[in-house]
Amino acid sequence: MSEIREGLGYTEEHEWALAADENTVRVGITDYAQIQLGDIVFVELPEIGAAVAQGDSLGSIESVKTVSDLYSPVSGKVVKVNEALLDQPELVNAEPYEGGWIAEIQVDGAAAAVGGLLELAAYKALVE
Repeated sequence: MSEIREGLGYTEEHEWALAADENTVRVGITDYAQIQLGDIVFVELPEIGAAVAQGDSLGSIESVKTVSDLYSPVSGKVVKVNEALLDQPELVNAEPYEGGWIAEIQVDGAAAAVGGLLELAAYKALVE
């Protein structure tokens, strides 16, 4: 059974978003997604400064089974990436909601941006 956390926004493509502060959203993939992918061996991170629209590709995640696109759950500008994943992509498997985050995106009104995504109950219904 995968872990789904309260307080995050979710997408149908299995990304999560957290309002890190009033103008920044932290993004990663869900526990469900990392279980489906299997052992992650490479994460292609987005470029800092890149403008992204909700639903745009942010990069990709490669596992022993497949390569999957990572989609942005919000529109904004990439301001930070998790460089630890370059040497330790397996952090996405071990800690999808903590050490395995992918990027931070600057937005106008982070809480509102995250609030427009699927809430816990809706995401839970999607994956069950």
